[in-house]
Amino acid sequence: MIHPWHDVTPAVEGKDLPGVFKAIIEIPKGSSNKYELDKGSGMLKLDRVLSSAVHYPANYGFIPQTLAEDHDPLDVLVYCTETIPPMTLCEARAVGLMTMLDQGDPDHKIIAVLCQDPIYSEFQLASNFPKHIFRMLKRFFEDYKQLEGKGVEVDDIMPAETAHAVIEDALQRYAKARRTGGARGLIL
Repeated sequence: MIHPWHDVTPAVEGKDLPGVFKAIIEIPKGSSNKYELDKGSGMLKLDRVLSSAVHYPANYGFIPQTLAEDHDPLDVLVYCTETIPPMTLCEARAVGLMTMLDQGDPDHKIIAVLCQDPIYSEFQLASNFPKHIFRMLKRFFEDYKQLEGKGVEVDDIMPAETAHAVIEDALQRYAKARRTGGARGLIL
């Protein structure tokens, strides 16, 4: 059995990383369940049911072989017209970046589109999206965190170039952690 965080390469053949990458979906669009990768086993676990009347506005997952500042794989929201089942591997293209301060710590979310979606794949930049989509995204994170008693500040959506820099940083952080044995769940 392969480990989705450690054994799946993030690059898509013939495409330029970090612009286009593989994403592994943990939470399907429309879910109120927060699934999360169990770093030790590589399986998906139910972390919690959201304590509010909200649901994930996009498919939510991570980019393999990345390590974010919160010591988890780098988060990605993959917009497409359909719900993507958990543990599905897909090709995504970064169009922007949303950064939150989650209890005082930075928490980056890559905003991406599914490459194979005939509607969303046409969006090249976050600025191509209807403004209301990102208002809903911001409100989603504010509401569910507030009802869990956690403080959160959600910044404006940044451009794709900012997302690329965050992806590169997370790829380098992962490579260093892997070399030094610092990636949780990594069996050497």
